Amino acid sequence: MRFRVGLHKLTILTIFFSAILSAIGIGMPILHAVEHNPIKLGVMGGDEEDVWKIAVDIASKQGLHIELVPFSDYSIINEALSAGDIDANAMQHKPYFDAQLAQHGYKLSIIGHTALFPIGVYSRKVKNLDELRDGAIIGIPDDPSNEGRALQIMAQAGLITLKTPNAILATPLDIKDNPKKLKFQEMNSGIVGRAIADFDAVIVNNTWITSSGINPDKELIALEKIENNPYDNIIVVRTEDVTKPWAKKLVAAYQNDSVRNKLQHIFGKTFATSW
Repeated sequence: MRFRVGLHKLTILTIFFSAILSAIGIGMPILHAVEHNPIKLGVMGGDEEDVWKIAVDIASKQGLHIELVPFSDYSIINEALSAGDIDANAMQHKPYFDAQLAQHGYKLSIIGHTALFPIGVYSRKVKNLDELRDGAIIGIPDDPSNEGRALQIMAQAGLITLKTPNAILATPLDIKDNPKKLKFQEMNSGIVGRAIADFDAVIVNNTWITSSGINPDKELIALEKIENNPYDNIIVVRTEDVTKPWAKKLVAAYQNDSVRNKLQHIFGKTFATSW
């Protein structure tokens, strides 16, 4: 075949012409546009994944291909990122991230914020927390990202006290006083809301409300305050990738009116953004 070019020769030619184009000021944007594609982004399955699908479409128009990788377990997201299984994650708040870095020494960095999703207490048996009976059974998320928040709501309501009042990663073992002898049943964060009929109350992250079949207008009995709330969710990458062009595009794909409109459609007034 007279027109076949060996791989070695083709590589040399590519480098040669690239050098010429660079010398005369003409770049090769097409090659650079696909250099880091696709970007594997770890997200929590459910409503948050649906919001990110809007960002994926926006990013694709800017030459960035994002592959969403849904997770159901918060405890492995930073390990997966550190190991290189994904390129970024967007499914944790800063207090949890800080605790993870202190515990494991991951070389990860924050490149942007997504949204704050307040955690709430829901019930089909009582209208407010004061009505909870002695020995009431409360369903709470079992992941370290949200379990501490769930107990903090109960502590702020005066129903329990914690050994360390501001403990971010508190568990039922950290409860000091429990006058009503409330019982806390740990469950997967994506399942606990669906079991609302089996409990006196459940504490559910806002991102799981829709898929859990909960009606917040009728079943919400307490909600985490948005003001001065430290649990703003973040976008995280390996520290070595902070300055990569795709990192900036990833943040921009989320921080825009199209995504905010989707957030409004799903979460109504129970979310907030810092951008």
